[in-house]
Amino acid sequence: MPLFITRADRKMPETARIEAFSDGVFAVAITLLVLNIKIPSTALDGPSLAVLLARQWPAYLAFVTSFATILIMWVNHHRIFTLIGRPSDALLFFNGVLLFGVTVVPFSTALVAQYLGYPGQRTAAAVYNGTYVFIAILYNLLWRSASHDARLLRHDADPHRVAAITSSFRWGVPIYTVAFLLAFVNVTASLVLNLLLAMFFALPSRVSPRP
Repeated sequence: MPLFITRADRKMPETARIEAFSDGVFAVAITLLVLNIKIPSTALDGPSLAVLLARQWPAYLAFVTSFATILIMWVNHHRIFTLIGRPSDALLFFNGVLLFGVTVVPFSTALVAQYLGYPGQRTAAAVYNGTYVFIAILYNLLWRSASHDARLLRHDADPHRVAAITSSFRWGVPIYTVAFLLAFVNVTASLVLNLLLAMFFALPSRVSPRP
């Protein structure tokens, strides 16, 4: 044990270890995404390097979409933990299962990048979008375990921000479910909807204060 505790240590939130561990998982997951983009093999004859690079457009699309989505998930994770003041067993559990979903994203991204434009692309897109349905469910469980009756929130948490986050999270599961179902009809449209939903969650959540 340390012989003394600094003022900065005393002010560290009880959730600091949760955030630090979560940040590490987000960082690893977002880094692994780039491994899905392969360097084309060299050949004396055949298509040029530019053509070979262009043919990898499904991998680029999946990479950009997943990178943006994981980045925005991390931003929202940070936003909610600025309002959470203390942990609970349920909070730890839901956060852990949420991170499980995050670690699956590189696999589902590689799957959709590999099969986009080929037989099996609908199944790959369904797995990809299903991963985000799972993550959206866990985000709601994580947030509600903390915000219900403000039981785990900081005493100075802005109620308007709390209401705004609750309102925005409400849309995640149903719209990601639509993207999941759309994968069986139009794969490209399902991926675009996924990206648009990520952009929606990138916006600051706002609820106008009541007079």
